[in-house]
Amino acid sequence: MAMTAPSSKAPFHHEIPFTVRACEAGAFGVIRLASFLDYFQEAAGEHAGLLGVSVHELLNRKLTWVLSRYHVQFNRYPLSGETVRMRTWPSIRRHLFALREFQAVDARGEVIARGTSSWMVIDLATKKPVRLDERLGDFPQDPTRALADEFPSLPILSRTDFERTFFVRQGDLDWNRHANHVVYIEWAAEAAPPDIVTGFRPAEIEADYRGEARYGDVVHSRVEAAAAAGGPAFIHQVVREKDGVELARLRTVWMKA
Repeated sequence: MAMTAPSSKAPFHHEIPFTVRACEAGAFGVIRLASFLDYFQEAAGEHAGLLGVSVHELLNRKLTWVLSRYHVQFNRYPLSGETVRMRTWPSIRRHLFALREFQAVDARGEVIARGTSSWMVIDLATKKPVRLDERLGDFPQDPTRALADEFPSLPILSRTDFERTFFVRQGDLDWNRHANHVVYIEWAAEAAPPDIVTGFRPAEIEADYRGEARYGDVVHSRVEAAAAAGGPAFIHQVVREKDGVELARLRTVWMKA
């Protein structure tokens, strides 16, 4: 199938306003972590469509985007009824990886969250990554990074201090029919100690995605307490129960709610 050409009018940056709905807010009227991360995903997906490389367009060519690394920092979380503008742009390409940046900006123009991510395009027939220049062609990029990260390896657990078990639900799946990347972050965060989950919010999240969880899988979210200057910190590992395959490594730092 011929490659879809990106629009010559597609902007380098894309911005969407989101108003936090009551159903997206949790305790004390503050947006839930998953809903906030979904805003980033929605803005990125809409921009990819403008660039001619959306998930839907790639699936028609037997390709798909796969997230490899994700790093987000939060200054604060918006409240129910508050409007934030989500900005996103493709920054640079590194070999088989395409990097995309994010910013959340409040009504005062202050950046309240920022992030960066690294993506591959996978051939659905071979299950292998493809060369981006050969299969996607060129599209606008801005090398400015929202969050400087060279994506070094994340640490693996040396012990398990806390653990929770989760069942992959139908509602956890994305277009590729495996658990959405935000779900892995929820699994990691929910396995932190109860006093952290109820009294703190993630201030920083790093994720390294290593495998796929599909409907019906049982996964173990394991946590080890770690030292950090900015607040409580943990390293995380998500493992599939049936075969012991490591699905993700994560690192989190938390701030008071």
